[in-house]
Amino acid sequence: MRNRTRAREYALQILYQVDLTHADPQAALHDFQVRQTVAGDIKEFATRLVQGTLSHLAAIDRLISAHASNWDIGRMAVVDRNILRLGAYELLYTEDVPPKVCLNEAVELAKRFGDEESSKFVNGILDTIHKTRPAASVPPSSAALDAPPAA
Repeated sequence: MRNRTRAREYALQILYQVDLTHADPQAALHDFQVRQTVAGDIKEFATRLVQGTLSHLAAIDRLISAHASNWDIGRMAVVDRNILRLGAYELLYTEDVPPKVCLNEAVELAKRFGDEESSKFVNGILDTIHKTRPAASVPPSSAALDAPPAA
């Protein structure tokens, strides 16, 4: 599994925890940093994703709601909602991840952690967001995170 894919999984788990339990985001991130024995670049990217998603949460949620026909964001499955949030953050606020990769990674998270229909739901909403909204500018981070893990 690639480093960024693993980091996205951790970011999803942290966002899920914060959303479901209303945990303090900084405490959840600290717990992740202390408990996970993974490479520093994975922790760094996961932390960046969580902090970025949470810092833009209101705008991201409004955008998801606008594109989720007949779906109230509060009634979405918690895992789907957080995959959408994470994917929307990457699509809109990062420059170092191509949109196609953002979409594919979100769909794969939905296949792995969601239910039978989650991947279609996530793909439909994020694809619409991508096609109708320009990306914001953020400084790119290390490309080394996309390198395959060492054997």
